[in-house]
Amino acid sequence: MTTRIQLSAVVLAIGAILTGAQAHAQDALANITKSKRVRIAIPTDYAPYGFVGADLQPQGLDIDMANYVAGKLGAKVELVPVTSANRIPYLQTRKADIVIATLGKTPEREQVVDFTHSYSPFFQAVFAPKSMSVKSWADLDGKTVSVTRGAMADTELGKVISPNVSVRRFEDHVGTVSAFVSGQVQVIATSAAEGGVIMKQNPKLNAEYKLLLKDSPNYIGVNKGETALRDRLNAIVLEAKKNGEIDKLSTKWLGRAAGDLPL
Repeated sequence: MTTRIQLSAVVLAIGAILTGAQAHAQDALANITKSKRVRIAIPTDYAPYGFVGADLQPQGLDIDMANYVAGKLGAKVELVPVTSANRIPYLQTRKADIVIATLGKTPEREQVVDFTHSYSPFFQAVFAPKSMSVKSWADLDGKTVSVTRGAMADTELGKVISPNVSVRRFEDHVGTVSAFVSGQVQVIATSAAEGGVIMKQNPKLNAEYKLLLKDSPNYIGVNKGETALRDRLNAIVLEAKKNGEIDKLSTKWLGRAAGDLPL
């Protein structure tokens, strides 16, 4: 009898813990509204989405989006720098209320994170000088393209170009970028992040986005079960799409409008 009573007590205790955890998992928006403070995890090592500027302050697409979201929530933002490895753990341990840090949606992540609508594109593309007309893959015939060997851009490039394109493969991104910046090649195939940095740091190249290789958009992440917060963020993202803010940020940092992002 004693054992049964003890077992029942343990079950009740576990139930109480789970109930308390569930209740806590639903109060993030209420806490933000009450405190008028929101902690948003952002990248500082992945330009142009997030990096440290000359004034030692975070800047980039994700930082602009974090500030926009905080303003719409009526809260003062606390930017929490994270890496790719710790951004989800920071959310789970409640060091951050929201993650806006180039977070892509995967089945594995969906088990522990609730995602909002997408707020920005993350893409692999080809970039070239504005003076060069590249409107189709056929326009690359006879031109030289640099790409990092084995990278996603390399894989995707191989699917769309003809044998008439001269591809120079480098072992790292530094070599790929250097070849383009120094004029050894006419075109570069790389990520939006690197393309954005190239355009920003080398304005004399007058480079621009030309053709899309692969699109893999970014989402805002909240803790599992934070339905109220997720729904509020979805409304903010939808409003930003409608009023042009999403396209504005994408054009500012990535050189192209966000386009039709998934909900």
